[in-house]
Amino acid sequence: MTTTGEERERGFDHREVEPHWQAAWDDADVFRIDDDAADPEYVLAMFPYTSGSLHMGHVRNYTITDAFARFERMRGEAVLHPMGWDSFGLPAENAAEERDTNPRDWTMQCIDSMKEQLTEMGFGYDWEREVTTCEPDYYRWNQWLFKRFREAGLVERQAAELNWCPSCETVLADEQVEGEAELCWRCDTPIEHREMDQWFLTITDYAEELLDALDDLDGWPNNVREMQRNWIGKQEGASVAFEVGDYGDVDIFTTRLDTIYGATYFSLAPGHPVAQEIAADNEDVAEYVEMAEAADEDELDVTSGVFTGEYATNPATGEEIPVYVADYVLTDVGTGALYAVPAHDERDHEFATHHGVEIRQVVEPAPGADADPEAIDVQEEAYTEDGVLVDSGEYDGLTSEEAREEFVEAFDGEHRTEYNLRDWGISRQRYWGTPIPMIRCDDCGFVEVPDEDLPVELPEFVHTTGNPLDAAEEWKHVDCPDCGADAVRETDTMDTFVDSSWYFLRYTSPDLTDAPFDADRASDWMPVDQYVGGIEHAVMHLLYARFFTKVLDDIDLLDGVREPFTNLTNQGMVLGEDGNKMSKSRGNGVSPQRIIEEYGADTARLFIMEAAQPEKEFAWSPEGVQSAHSFLQNLYTLAESYADGEIETGGDDANVADYVAREIEATAAAATAEYEDFRFNHALQAVRELVSLLRRYQEATDPDADTFERGLVTATKLLAPVAPHVAEEIWAEFGNDGLLAEADWPDAAAPADYEVERRLVENTREDVRDIVDTVGIEDPETITLAVAPAWKHRVVDIARTADRVVPEVMGNADLQQYGEAAADFAKELAGRANYDEHLPPERERAALERAAWLVEREFGADVVVQSAEEAADDLAAKAEPGRPAIDIEA
Repeated sequence: MTTTGEERERGFDHREVEPHWQAAWDDADVFRIDDDAADPEYVLAMFPYTSGSLHMGHVRNYTITDAFARFERMRGEAVLHPMGWDSFGLPAENAAEERDTNPRDWTMQCIDSMKEQLTEMGFGYDWEREVTTCEPDYYRWNQWLFKRFREAGLVERQAAELNWCPSCETVLADEQVEGEAELCWRCDTPIEHREMDQWFLTITDYAEELLDALDDLDGWPNNVREMQRNWIGKQEGASVAFEVGDYGDVDIFTTRLDTIYGATYFSLAPGHPVAQEIAADNEDVAEYVEMAEAADEDELDVTSGVFTGEYATNPATGEEIPVYVADYVLTDVGTGALYAVPAHDERDHEFATHHGVEIRQVVEPAPGADADPEAIDVQEEAYTEDGVLVDSGEYDGLTSEEAREEFVEAFDGEHRTEYNLRDWGISRQRYWGTPIPMIRCDDCGFVEVPDEDLPVELPEFVHTTGNPLDAAEEWKHVDCPDCGADAVRETDTMDTFVDSSWYFLRYTSPDLTDAPFDADRASDWMPVDQYVGGIEHAVMHLLYARFFTKVLDDIDLLDGVREPFTNLTNQGMVLGEDGNKMSKSRGNGVSPQRIIEEYGADTARLFIMEAAQPEKEFAWSPEGVQSAHSFLQNLYTLAESYADGEIETGGDDANVADYVAREIEATAAAATAEYEDFRFNHALQAVRELVSLLRRYQEATDPDADTFERGLVTATKLLAPVAPHVAEEIWAEFGNDGLLAEADWPDAAAPADYEVERRLVENTREDVRDIVDTVGIEDPETITLAVAPAWKHRVVDIARTADRVVPEVMGNADLQQYGEAAADFAKELAGRANYDEHLPPERERAALERAAWLVEREFGADVVVQSAEEAADDLAAKAEPGRPAIDIEA
């Protein structure tokens, strides 16, 4: 796309350039991947919830994956870079309620709007693979997979505690319960907690593998892996039975069996069966249990509890200890019962102090430990470290570790592994989700909907106070698939995390009608090579996706793929100018649409990618946006001027051309390495520096045409993944055939010894500045640089490996001729901790001659580079390898 003379004066117009190239990419199917591609680079961003508009977090997330996908495509990789919509969920149902519409219409409007915005940003997706989770051709397979999981024994129906609004007569999600008073979001009625049967996926069957496999996820951030480890929460311990009154043996689980002699009370969770039995006959306990069950988990008070009047027998001591019901003991953690050792557990200590229970020490620091046994006062604070046993009968003196092992057998216990991870409750009492494909028959119980009757589609949405599916009488009442009797559909829908637990597999074959995905293709294309999304999904989504992938491999829908994502990047937040998270309530949000309209998509993309590494947060900056825009305009103007012949070329200064050529090669190599490592900001800084060098080259001399053009083309290609529209425009200005998006990436081989040469030049320029500043030379006329003699290079080479520098240098026959000078130099080197790598004298001189023009431009002086033999003796004597001697004449 060419521009008129008038447009050249003001650079490119993003309002014309960006739609033009978006259409060109679309026409050329640049981003479409063939089904027969062999193991493509799979680049994926977490798909968005259909909220209606993109925010800056979206823009950052999708710019990261788009830039990397474009980079890999230019390097010759087949790239799978799809997009879809996480389109079920409570927010759409709420929005429909507020707007007197239905969730489907609202959702599809949002999708249309967001897809338009994604296109305006220039994101290169294979839209033929678009997935929308609220469409029946997708959620059909949620239902089909539910049945396969059930066949594999991974689906159970269990009781769970839920939020219930008695006025609306419906279950509420946690998000629908508002404020400390726990009011229904619709009617402000105080909610109740009810136990109801729910469908669960038994993810706990995979707890051990989910935990162990984290060690192999080297491409994941350590903090995410640690969050998953903590969520799974493996604990190695033992179970032991305590006899509780007339209620029989009650098992406890503990990781500190070594402390059993210090147990001074026994505690039950309010939901423990024995606590419930006691409550049936004890009014105080009943009242407490009812209060505890109505409280939220985050309201639990460690000191809260009630004495039951019962006693438990400690199997170690035979002692009777009081039994309490306490809400800090959780029904679904361990066994829901514990023996309490206040001297060695902080929560037990706090509870015992409040209730006046004895605190008895049975572990003290081991000999040689940092802690002083005399300084330990368990009445004031629990001592929670391992040590040696005291006041533990015949076992005194055992280490904690020895005691834990010996006590298992001594007290009829058993080794046991517990996890914090709980089975995944997927039932949701909502309309806008995947209907669970089960039918309840009075005679047959729960019966699966046959595969041929899938999908069970959602009925028309009806505004109602309760669950709309429960009110859909015609839809709800069906015949039992087994016996033909009257039956009722399950009216719960699935947790939307089910949708996102396998969507990345559907992208491999989105139009397949006889399976959720092509097993062979998915096994070849998976796992995802690069996955990018927010840290807020570090546990639930990623854990569920890992679980699904393992199950799918076990039931032969995948072949050997057990982890879904090889490399994971959690992008940091985009903050407002005030340094706070962008939000409507703070009024510090920035609309991507406004930035696109004012500056263009490339400016927004460039600013976001330059501001910080993907995982770091950064604050939005109007100055940064303007800087990105100015850079793009300046690069375009420079390239356009050259393409139009407005820049004189043909200079004969080979040294300058050689220097620039090496910088071009080095920039390509450096930027390539940074793109590979997801350090886009470093890659873009290298491009900026190259463009700045090209401008200085143009200003210093008539540049060599081939070198200058190669520099512009290289800079353009390196910029293309991040600012693709402007890059395509420049590519077209140069008269290239085809699209830059399909062109080859620049050669990424750095010149030999480039880093050594770069350090030499930078150090030399810095030394010249120091001399000019220190001496106060205002207008230098000549700057002479003298390279060190060859014998000094030889001394440095010896010093690199010598144990005793001076003797080895002076014992070298070739160096003895330099006498005292060689000895003094050797002594100086002997006092240094390290020696920088250096070039041979002739190559050091050549490198300085190539870079001399930079010094000339900076100081307005002639620069002379001399060998040691050419230089004056007193000047040459000051030179060292990698640090030429400098003489400045004013």
